[in-house]
Amino acid sequence: MRLVGLTGGIASGKSTVSNLFKDAGVPIVDADIVARDVVRKGTGGWKKIVKAFGNDILLENGEIDRARLGQVVFSDPSKRRLLNRLLAPHISSGILWEIAKLWMKGCKVIVLDIPLLFETKMDRWTNPVIVVWVDPETQIERLMSRDGCSEEQAQNRINSQLALDWKKSKANIVISNSGSLDDTKEQIQEVLRKVSAPLTWKERLRSRDGLFSIVVCTAVGVLLAQKNLL
Repeated sequence: MRLVGLTGGIASGKSTVSNLFKDAGVPIVDADIVARDVVRKGTGGWKKIVKAFGNDILLENGEIDRARLGQVVFSDPSKRRLLNRLLAPHISSGILWEIAKLWMKGCKVIVLDIPLLFETKMDRWTNPVIVVWVDPETQIERLMSRDGCSEEQAQNRINSQLALDWKKSKANIVISNSGSLDDTKEQIQEVLRKVSAPLTWKERLRSRDGLFSIVVCTAVGVLLAQKNLL
């Protein structure tokens, strides 16, 4: 089984790339979806957040006000680190469970769409690592347009993350998303060929079929050994 890491920066277009993979039939584990699930009302993650940040970050229905929580943590690095520390175990467990479900289905290539891939050290699980990169000017313009924020607010949010150029330097594959959607789609076709290449023997052993082969071979070996001892 091949685990492909996909990450980027805020407003870099990572979600667009993730959707293009999905459209091509590649299974996706989306960390943002997992993160929303682990903080639903009444969950362990929800209880930790309410205890740490108080009831002010709750909506009337008791669910977490993600916009309000975002304002709090983006303006205070210590609170952002606290939030990441509280949720990291829940999100990691959720991602592993999603991988396990796809593994049981026999999927051989899975893309892990994780915004904090490097920050959470999850890049160690994945190969290759794909970084969706965009030039700084385009990133700020897209963020301001998307969220209706000022240039200063956009820059502060970008600065709260690891530098996109640093992530780019750590990538196995870089998708430049500064141009048009057609440009990105053209790059995706080449990336698809790379990630869909035949699995290495280690990757085959990690797949469901590979494990089944190991079990069968082991069982046959045991039976032959027992027969020779008779």
